[in-house]
Amino acid sequence: MPALVPTDYSGTITWLGVTPDRDATMRSMARDAVDVTYDGIVGEARAGLMRASCPRVTNQYPQGTEIRNTRQISILSAEELADVARTLQLDAIDPAWLGASLIIEGIPDFTHVPPSSRLMSENGTCLVVDMENRPCNIAGREVERAMPGHGIGYKQAARGKRGVTAWVEHAGALKTGDQLRLFVPDQPAWNPRPA
Repeated sequence: MPALVPTDYSGTITWLGVTPDRDATMRSMARDAVDVTYDGIVGEARAGLMRASCPRVTNQYPQGTEIRNTRQISILSAEELADVARTLQLDAIDPAWLGASLIIEGIPDFTHVPPSSRLMSENGTCLVVDMENRPCNIAGREVERAMPGHGIGYKQAARGKRGVTAWVEHAGALKTGDQLRLFVPDQPAWNPRPA
């Protein structure tokens, strides 16, 4: 019995980007198409099967511990990005400022899709949602650099609307205009009962 259920939701890729050197900048460079391997997007600084642990997982590991890279790809929603821009009183936020890999349109409440959901293109390229990507001050500084006076509020404005991180389950290629169908785990939400 399949453990992942197809939904009626698909997202259209409206923007793709690659960040070639995270030490230089978190900004990504727009692309019309990207090749995707099990390491992530080709040419992406976040690519790799393994990564050094960061402050997000210090409850599990000392910072710098080698762990599986479930943060190969940063996916944001076009609708949520527009909401954040309105909150910051901007006409738009360039996805490049945020180091985005993909912007998709058409999946409501995208940042809160269940972890382990799949986003599968018609050609079979498949990405696994790890979890919500929390907003950070680094992204806020990039917004501030581009639009002085607006970046300081980014972290708060983007809370619950920063998209997700993902890793590659099946390699292939992606291009703007591709449809990514959402598959979700066939299980109830976790609801622990007191002992």
